[in-house]
Amino acid sequence: MSSVPVHDVDAVVLDIEGTTSATGFVVDVLYPYARERFGELLASRGAEPEVARAVAQVRAEIGEPDADAARVEKVLGEWVDADRKATPLKALQGILWAEGFARGELVSHFYPDVIPVLRRWHADGVRLYVYSSGSVSAQRAWFAHSAEGDLLGLVSGLYDTENAGPKQETASYRAIASSTGVDPGRLLFLSDRPGELDAARAAGWRTAGVRRAGEPYADADFGDHPQVPDFSGITLAAGSSS
Repeated sequence: MSSVPVHDVDAVVLDIEGTTSATGFVVDVLYPYARERFGELLASRGAEPEVARAVAQVRAEIGEPDADAARVEKVLGEWVDADRKATPLKALQGILWAEGFARGELVSHFYPDVIPVLRRWHADGVRLYVYSSGSVSAQRAWFAHSAEGDLLGLVSGLYDTENAGPKQETASYRAIASSTGVDPGRLLFLSDRPGELDAARAAGWRTAGVRRAGEPYADADFGDHPQVPDFSGITLAAGSSS
């Protein structure tokens, strides 16, 4: 597990949690930040379209169409405890996180090896995309508020479980390839989760597992996916197609 030489790649799709950034930051900082504010969000802004849609999705998922704000808040807390990647949960978290980043109450975390490599790849003409279970609004806030400033200029597109689909389903990766216009064989997916890598490979993508020490999936079985300890172990060459 040292380096992954990959040639003729037109684009890299990045997972966030456990790949570009520490899971511990998400769990210990972001989750409590949103959880403490769910109640106020539901009580005071329930009529806002994005909030109302997420609440309707929660009610549909639990089969309780008349669930009140207190019940919805309780369910959201249970989903946080279970680390459920539920789309309405991620949408509401994303609203609160984006506002926290904008107010300067939150600053996103990136591993030290990540940002220099992303800048180099971008400069070399490799397109960068993000595919995370966190909502697109959360992803946008995350990349816009790093300790090294706004990184959104490096990213060509953002995908989540709503606009692409679940991360362990092959159809999601086919949808992303279609949306980007990049041939699947010229897309590289970086993730810390073997199930996601399996789904991407089944869609014809190239894959590499990022096995960072101390992350929850560091000891997982990555099978025959190439593996690296960090981004510095990945060598890319931009392809000739566009």
